[in-house]
Amino acid sequence: MTTDPEREAPVVNDRRRIDPETGKVREPGADAPGSGPDQPAAGEPAAGEAAEGQAGATTSEGSTSEDASAGTDAPAEGEPDALAAAQAEVLELQDQLARRKADVYNVEQEYAAFVRRSRQEAGQHKASGVESVITALFGVLDDLALARQHGDLTGPFLSIADRLEQALEQQFGLERYGEAGEEFDPAIHEALMSSPGADVTVDTIDQVLQPGYRLGEKVLRPARVSVHSAG
Repeated sequence: MTTDPEREAPVVNDRRRIDPETGKVREPGADAPGSGPDQPAAGEPAAGEAAEGQAGATTSEGSTSEDASAGTDAPAEGEPDALAAAQAEVLELQDQLARRKADVYNVEQEYAAFVRRSRQEAGQHKASGVESVITALFGVLDDLALARQHGDLTGPFLSIADRLEQALEQQFGLERYGEAGEEFDPAIHEALMSSPGADVTVDTIDQVLQPGYRLGEKVLRPARVSVHSAG
């Protein structure tokens, strides 16, 4: 009988659990068919499956990375709009603050002007009141001046008249003016009579008919006089 050299030799599988040469217990599936070096071990995925798994894992990781990047980039895309809105709000607040400061400044200026005006008006009212009182006393002061000239003002009446005139002069600054021999000044004198004077070079007061009164530079009543005019 001729032997076919291309015919494969029979394969004998030793299923004994104990290795007769080493005496050790064999691991299950050590001599199982298909357990060659090119075959995947039990429970391990085939090479194709492993490659596909790795590709899937890579794809999954790539997708995850892209998703993470997209999630990270999403706020960055909205940041310019948020920054612009914040800047616009800051400008609006600054404008409102400037307007409020201007309002406060205007109120302060109006108040300062009101205070100055009130003080000025108060001073004017006070001066006007003093002038009104003194003007009402002109008749009394004229009578006292005539009585003094004729020597009729004596005793207690003289003391009272002196105290009244001193009070008006010291407390209110009232000044009586007009004397015979003074140069006539039409700004403060009123000529009731005039006659030529032979010995005068300028118009001169000859006689004071009523004395004049003034408060500071303000004339309350001009002195009424008769004048000797220069030839």
